[in-house]
Amino acid sequence: MAPKPETPAPSSSADPIFHFLRVVPYGILRPPHLRLKIPSLTLPSPMTVLSLVLLTYFLVVSGFVYDVIVEPPGIGSSQDPSTGSVRPVVFLPGRVNGQYIIEGLSSGFMFVLGGLGIILMDLALDKNRAKSVKVSFATAGITSVAFAYVMSMLFIRIKIPAYLS
Repeated sequence: MAPKPETPAPSSSADPIFHFLRVVPYGILRPPHLRLKIPSLTLPSPMTVLSLVLLTYFLVVSGFVYDVIVEPPGIGSSQDPSTGSVRPVVFLPGRVNGQYIIEGLSSGFMFVLGGLGIILMDLALDKNRAKSVKVSFATAGITSVAFAYVMSMLFIRIKIPAYLS
């Protein structure tokens, strides 16, 4: 059996100038001996990670990217046909794919409030906590989730009047 020819190394080249530039400087020069330490990486605390995740979630569900790109007004206005007075409007009615800035922020806050309520209900299941603390966590969690759900449904009914009726 004939031996296989060796494949050249990835850095090898047939170009003599490449070999010259690769060998000559390093044949004369020596790199300095540096005593560099690899920096130690300290992980952030779980509370910091939770805060960053909640902030990112809030920005995503409130339509922050939409607000930056489209630059909608912060709040709208409508004129009352009978009196002619102008009154503020928080929700952009009839347009599912459009929003005012306040509308997005308030909806995002309700979603985050619901998520925090679920976290509080999970903390209420910890067996190492006192019963009064568990009851407080459970009450606050259920209240937060219920309030966020009711307000989100109210926002949807204001946004789309004939939705689920």
